Amino acid sequence: MPIKKLIHKAETLIEALPFIKNFYGKTIVIKYGGNAMVSEDLKKTFALDVIMMKYIGINPIIVHGGGPQIGKTLEMFGIQSKFVDGQRVTSKEMIGVVEMVLGGKINQEIVSQINQQGGSAVGITGKDGDLIQAKRFRKVKICPETNRPEIIDLGLVGDIKKINPGILETLDRDKYIPVIAPIGRGEEGETLNINADFVASKIASALKAEKLLLMTDIEGVKDKKHKLISELNRKEAEKLVRTKVIKDGMIPKVQCCLDALKAGVSKAHIIDGRIKHSLLLEIFTEEGIGTQIVEK
Repeated sequence: MPIKKLIHKAETLIEALPFIKNFYGKTIVIKYGGNAMVSEDLKKTFALDVIMMKYIGINPIIVHGGGPQIGKTLEMFGIQSKFVDGQRVTSKEMIGVVEMVLGGKINQEIVSQINQQGGSAVGITGKDGDLIQAKRFRKVKICPETNRPEIIDLGLVGDIKKINPGILETLDRDKYIPVIAPIGRGEEGETLNINADFVASKIASALKAEKLLLMTDIEGVKDKKHKLISELNRKEAEKLVRTKVIKDGMIPKVQCCLDALKAGVSKAHIIDGRIKHSLLLEIFTEEGIGTQIVEK
């Protein structure tokens, strides 16, 4: 290999040194989803990124989604999906499939990928160690006919009451990478399906994580001219929501970030998981690749 390329590699490592020093011993919660969970190449690079983080002293915690995979499996069983404002109504006949796909198939595939590449991952759901205590989510909407609020029953969809991080602290002490399926225990012991962004935000909040990283299939938050915004503070983000520059599916993602910041998480990021090594690029470079959200 030409000496110039070797020098460039060395310079890249040196550039990352202050970030490695700054994040050593810190916890970073990653919501893993989108195309990064589908592309074989991206799945491998994600696993390598997480393993590297662990080896240099960062404590990554992974929360994964799986909406498209759940949809396909439900179709195979002849079960039709219904959505309300982007949330899947989860019936009793669905929840077994949801748990099988999230807590079984997807979770174990991620764990296997990390372990195959040389890491040490352990797969759990929010029911393990009583990690996620939840209640049934009740969505309130204004009825256009009566102009009065009405409760929309989403079935076995969960709203997080409490995070008990003991199992995560145990896994960290034993040098394992936790991989969490977004399923929780309800007030009556029932299994509840919970949005993975919300789970990642609440876990980051409970652990006072250094960073919350939400991986998506877009560049990040964009302005009204559709240009990427590299950094936002709370006031700027709230204004963009009010003026409907931030809209649709980006609203709950930004809200998850703001909630985590309010709870003591240092920084939150919405990044493009379609880019190889997106985690390392966001964490270990000055420029980053997505939208960083800070309190002030």
